[in-house]
Amino acid sequence: MAEARAARNRARRSREDAFGAVLARRARACLRRLQVLVLTFLFTLALDPRSGGPISPAFAGPAAAPVAQAAPSPSAAIPGFHGPPPGFGGTTASGHVRAEPAHMPFYVATKGTTTIYLLGTLHVGDPYDYPQNQPFRPPIMAALRASPTLALEISPDDLLRSQDDVSKYGVCSYACLPRLLPEAIMHKLAFRLRGNPAALEEIKKTRPWLAALLVETYDSLAAGLQTEYGTEAQLENVFLPTKGKIVGLETLAEQMRAFTNLTLAEQREMLAQDIAQTPTQNMDDVKTLHRLWRIGDADAIAAWASAKSERLARTLAVAQALDNRIVYERNRRFAVRMNAIAAPNRPIFVAIGALHLGGPKGVLALLRQRGFTVEPG
Repeated sequence: MAEARAARNRARRSREDAFGAVLARRARACLRRLQVLVLTFLFTLALDPRSGGPISPAFAGPAAAPVAQAAPSPSAAIPGFHGPPPGFGGTTASGHVRAEPAHMPFYVATKGTTTIYLLGTLHVGDPYDYPQNQPFRPPIMAALRASPTLALEISPDDLLRSQDDVSKYGVCSYACLPRLLPEAIMHKLAFRLRGNPAALEEIKKTRPWLAALLVETYDSLAAGLQTEYGTEAQLENVFLPTKGKIVGLETLAEQMRAFTNLTLAEQREMLAQDIAQTPTQNMDDVKTLHRLWRIGDADAIAAWASAKSERLARTLAVAQALDNRIVYERNRRFAVRMNAIAAPNRPIFVAIGALHLGGPKGVLALLRQRGFTVEPG
């Protein structure tokens, strides 16, 4: 009798161990996939890394993984986010409404015969933002046709090489995260990931800056946002068939240093801001940012982001230093590089994260300081 009970217990433990191993493998696979997407989503900084994605109560468990991979149809409801704005697609009482592209922040900077076209991007999007027959407004399409060069924050070739650097600089060989975080932040993170203990064990092996990016990236994927409708991907679809010359305004090493050179206090601030709000609050922020981007006012976007950063800051001085490291220092680098690439009678088309454009420290202001006239396009 006792032997039979012991055998049943051993079989049960074996099943539990096997199930735990499956969860761990899935978590590791998810982490590897997210490490790639971190660069695609966030190192391009179409959003400020603290601008937020819809924050779920926990990492979705293995059963929810397909949500991150499946691309919903344009008519699918995406929880807590977008859907067709009024007047886009479908019909109204007056009949069929033709879909039109999002307005987007688009500006033309000129100095003499030198022209720089600037488009503010989002790294994920909605199919309604880019109608198939006309993904961008006519002025944007005309600027793309007139430009021999498309400049992104990082070149596609560098982006392909990014995964190894993410692992090298962001992943530890042991569970280093609990040692690098205050107990309160680690407890909050563990609560966020309570639905998937295997994922929590894997994220414990990352440094705080990567943990912050992984949480935000996974939340964006779990919410059903689609990378194929990110602005950069759509621009390449339009630009590459006829042009083909795409350059980066930063090297991969420069973008990596924006995160790896953060102090421990700045990394903690970054992660704390990512998990500070409720899921509903974060989803409201995504809706607001998407709406402002569709309207296309870079200064309004910058003002909203600045107010949000101040609201979520745990330590204001540290939060301001964080903003300077990963936003404003890069703005200055972008302005210098695009000015160096631009040449008389050879326009360039620049596509960078929408949060880099507006405000007193944004790229538009920096170009004006260099003698450019900047007007909405």
